[in-house]
Amino acid sequence: MQLDQGEKGFSFQKEGPLDMRMNQKEPLTAQEIVNRFSEKQLQEIIRDLGGEPRWRRAAKSIVEARRRSKITTTKQLADLMLASLGGKTRGRLHPATLVFQGIRIYVNRELEVLKQGLAKALESLAPGGRIGVISFHSLEDRIVKEVFRAAAAPLKKPFSKEPLHSPLFRLLTKKPLVPSHEECRKNPRARSAKMRFIERIPSRVDTGG
Repeated sequence: MQLDQGEKGFSFQKEGPLDMRMNQKEPLTAQEIVNRFSEKQLQEIIRDLGGEPRWRRAAKSIVEARRRSKITTTKQLADLMLASLGGKTRGRLHPATLVFQGIRIYVNRELEVLKQGLAKALESLAPGGRIGVISFHSLEDRIVKEVFRAAAAPLKKPFSKEPLHSPLFRLLTKKPLVPSHEECRKNPRARSAKMRFIERIPSRVDTGG
């Protein structure tokens, strides 16, 4: 729900400060990134975390604009992307969408936090327990897929194909679950969602076997 709060600076559709912090105690803000990071750093964020194909142009326009005046609001950045990147891309996406995504992910260290959270969740899961994870873009889904697959693989001896023991987890979804057309119609935000499940295998003692 933080995404809908204009004062948090996540949305280009609402006027607000360039903040984007989930945790207000964290020191780094989107405004600092936009106004102080080098053009190369901005390129990497917009390309690698945002997936914006026009990352060079986006980063260059930010650097040129901030020379004239500091960029402090979501509307300033959104209008800048609209002017520099042109009309809508990838169907219904606003030109600022992927730029905002990349900056938000960087500010909140979202991919790093996701890896840490998955590791702790798997460690804490009771036998027979299940974890379901919903991701909203490919970077997140790739991490979930790789972590779940690694957890469900048998541990092998060094330099040998012989397993040390059977897997502790099993995948319940080989392919992610995706929303139906009806769900996407009712909730457009669901259109990019993917959900994966994993289960901790009960031991013989747990099942009474």
